[in-house]
Amino acid sequence: MQIIKLNATGSTNNYLKQLLVDTTLEDFFVVTTKHQTKGKGQVGAEWHSKKNKNLTISVLKKNPSIRLSHQFLLNVLVSLSIVKTLEHYKVPKLAIKWPNDILSDHYKISGILIENIIKSNKIDCSVIGIGLNVNQEVFEGLQNVSSMKSILGSSIDKNELLCKLIENLQIYFELYAKKGEKSLNAEYESYLFRKDKPSTFEFPDQTLFTGIIRGVTEFGKLCVQMEDATKEFNLKELKLLY
Repeated sequence: MQIIKLNATGSTNNYLKQLLVDTTLEDFFVVTTKHQTKGKGQVGAEWHSKKNKNLTISVLKKNPSIRLSHQFLLNVLVSLSIVKTLEHYKVPKLAIKWPNDILSDHYKISGILIENIIKSNKIDCSVIGIGLNVNQEVFEGLQNVSSMKSILGSSIDKNELLCKLIENLQIYFELYAKKGEKSLNAEYESYLFRKDKPSTFEFPDQTLFTGIIRGVTEFGKLCVQMEDATKEFNLKELKLLY
């Protein structure tokens, strides 16, 4: 495993993307940092992490062989890799909150940000950003957030955790190459937070409604059963409330 370990950087995703401009890197090349000062989440959100407490990494996946229209499959593969890693450590009650948060019970412990580099209308490579709360115990101003140490009651070796996570990423990309996406989508849905349970959602205009999550389409849209019909929603079209 090729890896660059930084004391601090603004964003590991940005660092890896810049590295790609001038350097030929191997598949599953890793950038990790003790302190990420401008960590990014979905839709412009920030990822907050205490210095040297958590795992903040970016992983390069070259030629993922995934159609541009099906790029959500990358979220599926990465989410399952994280879940399997956490299961190895016996983290309980794991779930995937659409589209890409990993929960233990209802507490967020990991988030994903995938940025694809497109060439000739194909995904040339993917920069997979993962933030995983490991040994941080206090999350000021944040609700429904926890860490592996808080849940398990003991500190985790981050180097061992990183190796296990990369191993699982490699396993899931190999599974996709062998079996295709259908079985992986089914596995992803088996972990889907609030699936088949009445849940409260919020539209961008702050209107609330009750619906039932029935699954996720191959294009990454959330299928929600409403009073009149089952409808599909993109990330920016609604928010699932805890």
